[in-house]
Amino acid sequence: MTTADIPAEARDHQRMMGMVTGYWVTQIVRAAALYNLADHLASGTNTPEAIADAESTDPDATRRLLRTCASLGLMTSQDGVHFTGTSLLGTLRKDAPNSLHHFAVSQSAPGHWLPWGRFPEAVRTGEHQVTAAHADASIFDYFARRPEEASLFTESMTNLSVAAAGDIAAVLDTEGVKLALDVGGAAGHVVRAMMKADPELHGGVLDLPHIVPAAAEAARADGMAERFTVVGGDFFEEVPPADLYVLKYILHDWDDDSCVRILKNCASSLLEGGRVVVVDHLVGAVGEPGLAPLMDMNMLGMTGGRERETAEFDALFAAAGLRRVKVSTAGAFAVIEAVPAA
Repeated sequence: MTTADIPAEARDHQRMMGMVTGYWVTQIVRAAALYNLADHLASGTNTPEAIADAESTDPDATRRLLRTCASLGLMTSQDGVHFTGTSLLGTLRKDAPNSLHHFAVSQSAPGHWLPWGRFPEAVRTGEHQVTAAHADASIFDYFARRPEEASLFTESMTNLSVAAAGDIAAVLDTEGVKLALDVGGAAGHVVRAMMKADPELHGGVLDLPHIVPAAAEAARADGMAERFTVVGGDFFEEVPPADLYVLKYILHDWDDDSCVRILKNCASSLLEGGRVVVVDHLVGAVGEPGLAPLMDMNMLGMTGGRERETAEFDALFAAAGLRRVKVSTAGAFAVIEAVPAA
């Protein structure tokens, strides 16, 4: 029987069952990542007993986990004893080019998991649920008290940034730009990708003082130290002058008033002829599938921020004295360019 042969009512029932039990799969994937199943199978450690011995897990529970992973398409087995990872499982290898290992672990860890358990309350109140779940003012305060989980989250964001940086750099024209500043850019993956694409470009990172040393070290490792600047500061207070500001995954963390404050700081320091570039997910028409509407719900429950439609970005720009001039696509991201309105 093919899918087309299944009555519509039964298909809907199956699909809803998948949605309702989706969190089961999330934690199965988390276990697969935590216990390094992708790496073990790639190295030839391919039986439940051998993996259980390496990871100090229960042998029978490990066998059942591998059997379930096979049912999800993460691995195959001809004899039920020896397992082989699929390309899907390969995305959880720590050394995969676009690894999702740390993302799988961090998104299903208590920092995100427990606030998501209160998601209906976020819808009822319009407030994020980190404070209710953890007694912290924000997810960033939560991470400040839990450095191990914070490290996992940072690694996951690094994985995503590395994967997207080249795509973003490819759509940004840096001709005539003397200094591009990655605002809140952590290790500066985006601006370093821009500098690799344009050997004449000088770049830098503005971020909190305890973060910017990682950006300086990364630039040295790339042989870009002479063209690279780091500035320890707070983008809510002041942004140093530059020709081009890049704000990747920044505005979606914040409410509209906070976003306008950030953008105004950029606009007031922007050198003549300069641009502000916002890199975020762009919410499309109602009913359009994709990551953006799901990420919007993540922001609702986790930060009090949001993913935005084009008109909502335009309103932020207008309030900050800017106007949108271009929108490009870089993978899952929209690259939105704005210039002074006057």
